[in-house]
Amino acid sequence: MELGLLKKHKMSCLRKEKEKEKEKEDPFHVVHKVPHGDTPYVKAKHAQLIQKDPEAAIVLFWKAINAGDRVDSALKDMAVVMKQLNRSEEAIEAIKSFRGRCSKQAQESLDNVLIDLYKKCGKVDEQIDLLKRKLRLIYQGEIFNGKPTKTARSHGKKFRVSVKQETSRLLGNLGWAYMQKSNYLTAEVVYRKAQMIDPDANKACNLGLCLIKQGRYDDARSVLGNILQGKIPGSEDIRTRKRAEELLMEVKSMQPPLELSDILGLDDDFVNGLELLMNEWAPARSKRLPIFEEISSFRDQLAC
Repeated sequence: MELGLLKKHKMSCLRKEKEKEKEKEDPFHVVHKVPHGDTPYVKAKHAQLIQKDPEAAIVLFWKAINAGDRVDSALKDMAVVMKQLNRSEEAIEAIKSFRGRCSKQAQESLDNVLIDLYKKCGKVDEQIDLLKRKLRLIYQGEIFNGKPTKTARSHGKKFRVSVKQETSRLLGNLGWAYMQKSNYLTAEVVYRKAQMIDPDANKACNLGLCLIKQGRYDDARSVLGNILQGKIPGSEDIRTRKRAEELLMEVKSMQPPLELSDILGLDDDFVNGLELLMNEWAPARSKRLPIFEEISSFRDQLAC
């Protein structure tokens, strides 16, 4: 028993030593997180990340695609670099032309890159069509290649994303796309569905803006107030809270001033009814009591 444990400990130590030696032999690739080798794709990543030469990287990515060298990664990475150089139209055509060479597993990530490219180019209709197609895949159980979660990457960090989270994210993007077309009613419906599935403060801000655009200020105030009260996940984010506060200020500035009758608590029917009554009682005198004369003068001033 002790001999077995000792043997396992020695093997573990040897493995760690080999890993350290490997890092010493090749620290460059470990530190800079670029693949090892001398292929077109490796050279392209070196040009992109180390030499900071995006134009050279694009040329090498093309070579990698044509040579069949890590085509999935080469096409996606090239499109991202093209977007950074404001060559989004070219990147869209590249993905459409060469995605057929990529694996089935790569199609989803290519779609995500396309959505960003369409957004960058202002191709809202294409963005909406693609988002709808991706949502249909979810309904049909074909998202994430049939798995309940996937590994995503943001700012160099990996994290798990559930189908529920992905659905809400796509609906949020779809809502924003409809807002770009000034279709605020449809955008509202989509945002509300997204919030029912996986609520977050950022989408709540967009929903608030959507309601403001429709002139529904009370509804907007309620949604934005929930953010400032910390009732929605993500409400603690400083930028989101600041945006919610700015939208609330916009609501206050756009609401019309109260009529004097509203301030006094008197509705129009009540005022008109009393005027008719005064006419019957005292036709020879002034047809209005002083208070109603004041109301009329104030209304005339407000109308001016």
